[in-house]
Amino acid sequence: MIPRMDVFGLRDALVGDYSDYVRGFMRLRDPRIREHVDRGLAAGKLWPDPSIGLNPTFAPGGWIDDLVGEGLLHPACGDIFRVNKGSDSPLGQRLRLHRHQEDAIRRARAGRSFVMTTGTGSGKSLGYIVPAVDHVLRTGSGQGIKALIVYPMNALANSQVEELDKFLVPIGGGAAEVSYGKYTGQESEDVRHEMRRQPPDILLTNYVMLELLLTRSDDRPLVEAMRGLRFLVLDELHTYRGRQGADVALLCRRLREASGADEMLAIGTSATMSSEGSHDDRRTRVAAVASKIFGVPVDSSDVIGETLQRATPDLDFDDRTVIAALKERVRSGPLGVPTVHERFVSDPLSSWIESTFGVETEDGRLVRRPPLPLRGHTGGARRLADLVGESTEDCDRAIGAQLLAGNRVADPTTGFPVFAFRLHQFISKGDTVYASPESEGDRHLSLDNQRFVPGDRSRVLLPLAFCRSCGQEYYVVASEGDADGGDRRVVPRDLRDTGTGDGFDPGYLYVSEKSPWPSDPVEAERLPDNWLELTADGAPRVKRDFRPRLPERVEVRPDGGLEAAANAELTAPPAAGTTTAWLMPAPFRLCLLCGVSFDGRGSEFSRLANLGTEGRSTATTVLSLSAVRRLRADATLPPEARKLLSFTDNRQDASLQAGHFNDFVQVALLRSALWRAASYA
Repeated sequence: MIPRMDVFGLRDALVGDYSDYVRGFMRLRDPRIREHVDRGLAAGKLWPDPSIGLNPTFAPGGWIDDLVGEGLLHPACGDIFRVNKGSDSPLGQRLRLHRHQEDAIRRARAGRSFVMTTGTGSGKSLGYIVPAVDHVLRTGSGQGIKALIVYPMNALANSQVEELDKFLVPIGGGAAEVSYGKYTGQESEDVRHEMRRQPPDILLTNYVMLELLLTRSDDRPLVEAMRGLRFLVLDELHTYRGRQGADVALLCRRLREASGADEMLAIGTSATMSSEGSHDDRRTRVAAVASKIFGVPVDSSDVIGETLQRATPDLDFDDRTVIAALKERVRSGPLGVPTVHERFVSDPLSSWIESTFGVETEDGRLVRRPPLPLRGHTGGARRLADLVGESTEDCDRAIGAQLLAGNRVADPTTGFPVFAFRLHQFISKGDTVYASPESEGDRHLSLDNQRFVPGDRSRVLLPLAFCRSCGQEYYVVASEGDADGGDRRVVPRDLRDTGTGDGFDPGYLYVSEKSPWPSDPVEAERLPDNWLELTADGAPRVKRDFRPRLPERVEVRPDGGLEAAANAELTAPPAAGTTTAWLMPAPFRLCLLCGVSFDGRGSEFSRLANLGTEGRSTATTVLSLSAVRRLRADATLPPEARKLLSFTDNRQDASLQAGHFNDFVQVALLRSALWRAASYA
């Protein structure tokens, strides 16, 4: 049964939760700034419109049984590589390969190294798993490691083990005809000891553990077991670039030398190796890179790309008759979506969607289209609206309903959905608000990090930070130049940069017409008590240690230049073309509006906020928790589909994120329990 989840509704819910989370950090006092930020968030500044990527239909190859009959595969492969195995159907059903999978198997059988550059979801792993299993069956299990599969991340290795379980673990128990094991650093010492004692036929690892395996004396039995190594597979070959690519290239050469496997074949897989030039140019570049990494020649003819075919007819959308039929289909809305395969693939809207989001012709062959936004000025809904003359909103609804229906309508020959699509949603951490140093009513506001006001290089843009207590904005600046010489100006700085030196004096610029800083803040009672002391006659004054922290009145020009104030009195008008401001040194110790003061402990982020204040780990946790909650609440999904798979750059980040998520959940549960207990009190 194909899950019936509404991924568009899930996306809107995730963005809504993240929006609430981001807005929780924003206490903005100035109504102009608040309105500007609200407009930016509503327009998707931090979460642009989602893009749709349509998984194409792959050209069919041969059946596994036919390749067995041809003698290309061992007879046992016909029993092993079957789909939909289960207790009700131990034998499962016959497996039909994609054409690129069959091409890979034939090259491996012919003793040729190759690279598969097919897209995501194209079943690249079968292109090397089937040859590896076939080779073990022909040479006999338990004769050492025959295939070494190297992944850039443990998550990929773990996922591959699950796929191997589906094929190689007999239904009802019993020993597998081909053994396999995972050596990634996550295994217990008992598992490693058993693996050294009896090496598996197929070993899955990562390149870091492979390096250790070649250098540690305890793992020498595994290296000795590679004397008959036939296949070295590097999954996600495109990740090995730069210094890491050089390390892996040398690792491949050391492996060949250490194992003495002279007949070892090199296999690489990648969905994004090269995207420039013609098809032949891309194959040549991929072959050159693979040859450098593996240290063996890989011919451009052995770079296997995907062969696509359309699932729907290729209609001419310049034809008025076709446009009229498409227009009528859009008008019928979601109620007109076909639910039967034959009717769905012949629907003109299905053909338009496949041509727009799925495939295009390049160099005489079908290739995938890059993901395209559904909404926005260049999105699919606007394109369809311009073609048929209907509203963008109606076209948006029609496309969304058709995509969801296409994900539920299965192709009777393959069992796969007609439209297996992916929704790409990019979510930005955000930066901050930028403003020109002018009066509150005249300053230019922007959410983009730019040096100058667009079209006017005489007005600079400076970043803002906001008091967490009252929302008062401050320009985050540093003053440079010689104040005595009159050549002094403020420049933007990072909120975390509070170090001084070489004429760089970090500080904050305060501009307020309604609440200007008084010339005598003691008399105006604008200073906290801990900043004051009493003189001998009982009059309050600023403590010596705090006097350098008092703000300096300056006149700031739109270009960031500073001019000394005529005098400290507020009655003195600012110089022409300048704005009265107060420059306060960093770190931030006092809000000049609400009077909240801080001691020397803590960071600037604990006192001031901007749009990018939230931590990446917390943002990831919030999004993950939102997704899991909604997946669990969707009764139409089977239990195995209510999962979230998250990738990180390295194991350290993964461990940090997992710990952060667990801590977040525990704190949330504790706080909710306390709140509920208090509500019953």
